[in-house]
Amino acid sequence: MSPKPTGHVSGNDLILTRTFHAPIADVWTSVTKSESTALWFGRWEGEAGPGKTVRLQLLHEKSQPWTDVLIEECAAPHRLVVVMKDDAGEWRIALTFTQTAGTTELRLVQHLSDPKLAGDVGPGWEYYLDMLVAARAGKALPSFSDYYPAQKAHFLEGV
Repeated sequence: MSPKPTGHVSGNDLILTRTFHAPIADVWTSVTKSESTALWFGRWEGEAGPGKTVRLQLLHEKSQPWTDVLIEECAAPHRLVVVMKDDAGEWRIALTFTQTAGTTELRLVQHLSDPKLAGDVGPGWEYYLDMLVAARAGKALPSFSDYYPAQKAHFLEGV
């Protein structure tokens, strides 16, 4: 499998989108409910809400580590902003959901301290968003080795 990268870098922002033939509330649930996120990203526990921190277990990472996730903003079902902190640093991720005529677009934006980080981070988000697509469709999950390092050069173009 050779998935095509879709994301791009604008300034210091890494931007990726996916479109779903589903209502916005359904896509929101896939990204916010622990039972749903466990299928493609990781399960979380704790009391969720703006200003609160939950614990997320990254189920598809080596050793399935836990990380803290601060929920900065939550305006269901349109916007979710979270900050994850781990050994690699701080990751601020903004998700925006827009429904138009039977489809919902999910837009992920991660502000990077250095746009060159997109070469390593971009393929990971492509992988996870494709995992979301596959999980929602009940299809086999993709393999990370199809994304990295193959997509690294795409995310470094023009940086």
